[in-house]
Amino acid sequence: MTAFDNKIAPIPAVVKGRLQARMAASAQDLQAAQRLRHQMFTGPQSADSGALDADDFDPKCQHVLVEDTQSGAVLACFRFLHLDSGAGIGISYSAQFYDLSKLKTYARPMLEIGRFCTSFGANDPDIVRLGWAMLTRYVDTHGIGMMFGCSSFPGNDTTPYHAALALLQKRHLAPQCWAPKRKAAETRNFAELLETPIQTSSSPQANRPMPSLLRTYLGMGGWVSDHAVIDRALGTFHVFTGVEIANIPARRAQLLRADAR
Repeated sequence: MTAFDNKIAPIPAVVKGRLQARMAASAQDLQAAQRLRHQMFTGPQSADSGALDADDFDPKCQHVLVEDTQSGAVLACFRFLHLDSGAGIGISYSAQFYDLSKLKTYARPMLEIGRFCTSFGANDPDIVRLGWAMLTRYVDTHGIGMMFGCSSFPGNDTTPYHAALALLQKRHLAPQCWAPKRKAAETRNFAELLETPIQTSSSPQANRPMPSLLRTYLGMGGWVSDHAVIDRALGTFHVFTGVEIANIPARRAQLLRADAR
């Protein structure tokens, strides 16, 4: 089965000016997303512009492209995996890295979001807004109860993000009923990391900002695992992130639905 022959009905495109967000409808669309992902995950120094970032999870997922309709350029992309309930969470990308056994009892439909990236120089805020508008349409259409995924930080070293991790530890840990447990071979527990004080007020190395996508999730009332996973293959570390739709602040939900109209 591929993302183009399953039974999930496509969501109509969201258009604003020359920008359009739409669901991938062909193998060529998927390759366009995979090409952008490769460029963004390997960096601008990547010499092979035709190389693809592809894995075994792509055929299970739906894919969304945000495009410039005049030039045809793909400006952003992401993928999502629809689960009818938490009982199927073992097939998710995140389940490779986290013990998600507590979420198996989650009764409502879930959506795993992954591989969210924007192209170099794509600074128009409407690009990301249109992507979120597509997700909002899907969430409302299919009664999604929770979105989840892995939120990545650049690099394998957690030290530059000491202040960000301290904030996560203090304010944004998952409720115990859903909290992921350790599974990956290489993890960093927040509490253990923070036992070694770093002078965050005077050390720029320890004050790099939290990734924008994770900030967005937290602004929606999102929560994270109590540990980070080191991903040597992608040169990142990430935290499991969950957003319960019912807990999104009313004003934020209103703005998301306004964009999705």
